[in-house]
Amino acid sequence: MPSESFYFAYMIGRITALLKKDILLELRQQHTFYGILLYIASTIFVLYLSLPESPDGNVWNSLFWVIQLFVCVNTVAKSFLQESRGRMLYFYSITSPAEFILAKLAFNIILMLIMSLVSLVLFFSFLDNPVTDTIRFTGIVLLGGTSISLVFTLMSAIAAKAQQNAALIAILGFPVILPQLLLLMRLSKAAFSEVFRDGAVLQLSGLIGLMDLLVLVMAVILFPYLWKD
Repeated sequence: MPSESFYFAYMIGRITALLKKDILLELRQQHTFYGILLYIASTIFVLYLSLPESPDGNVWNSLFWVIQLFVCVNTVAKSFLQESRGRMLYFYSITSPAEFILAKLAFNIILMLIMSLVSLVLFFSFLDNPVTDTIRFTGIVLLGGTSISLVFTLMSAIAAKAQQNAALIAILGFPVILPQLLLLMRLSKAAFSEVFRDGAVLQLSGLIGLMDLLVLVMAVILFPYLWKD
């Protein structure tokens, strides 16, 4: 037991170190972070100018999640594409594939949650707030940001092995993310005064959480095969 607990603590330490490395790189390359923020702000501002009046709840909800999808593609796409072959060889010698992919997943989740909250604030500012339960909708947004980032992080790892073709991320990711996106849109309606039967919100949340867990397990199992290449 002591050896197992020591190994677990050691693994957490290495994952934390890799996560810290990604955060420091992001802080040094601030143009990337601010570029994504500009993309979010300009997209929402264009919607504000193009819509003659404030959209109703269904349109508002759909627009929000579609924008989150494309924000995630732009946010997560670079997570593996920016890693050079020499750097990957270095990581190969100091850490395990499971630790590396878990650190990437954690970093992209943090980054996507920040972008999701920024998008939510800008949506409330420019397109009014048709949400009747803001706290519940914020929780759903955080759950959705986590779900979308998990999927596209795994797709980014696969695409990075295919001549670093970023277009593959969208091609591979969209068929996988569509069921989750539709579930998130449906779940979000609980914050727009739509009446759900008892337990439906928990069931949908549990289903999305189960899909997240499945993606996480797939990433840990499949990434070592990509790692060997």
